[in-house]
Amino acid sequence: MKIGILREPDHENRVALAPDEVATLLKLGIEQIMVEKGAGERAYFPDAVYEEKGAVIGERKTIQQNAELILSIHTPEDAFLEKLKKGQVVVAQMNPLSKLEWVEQLAKSGLTTFSLDLIPRTSRAQTMDVLSSMATAAGYKAILLAAGELPSFFPMFMTAAGTIRPAKVLVLGA
Repeated sequence: MKIGILREPDHENRVALAPDEVATLLKLGIEQIMVEKGAGERAYFPDAVYEEKGAVIGERKTIQQNAELILSIHTPEDAFLEKLKKGQVVVAQMNPLSKLEWVEQLAKSGLTTFSLDLIPRTSRAQTMDVLSSMATAAGYKAILLAAGELPSFFPMFMTAAGTIRPAKVLVLGA
């Protein structure tokens, strides 16, 4: 099997597969892993690191034509999907419940798709659940942003200089 990893849109810093996982998959018998040029740069994984782990760096069109399994964080653009062949598989966050007509078109095309955002949020599926991990990261980031804006400290410190009283904060999340 040949796997392709796509470069994400400019607003996204994540990449669908880290270099260490390339080596793991190749040891399991994956024939080839193709990574789109620059796919990992914003996640601090330069192309050279992917190559060290055994991946082949290539162009988006090459991945589109040759990969049997395509991994991406976000759904590839329609023009990309339209040129895929029957039998190719795409794994991404697709938000299919809000795009039912689009999903029907994909089904008719013969593509197999897996939407990562539909993996259940259960303890058994937690290692694959993309929503919980991102919610956790967003929660931590929200606290750090709030702490940076407060005129006082969060924690209660007892020091030789006395006590620094904590700020009174209400953090809401949804």
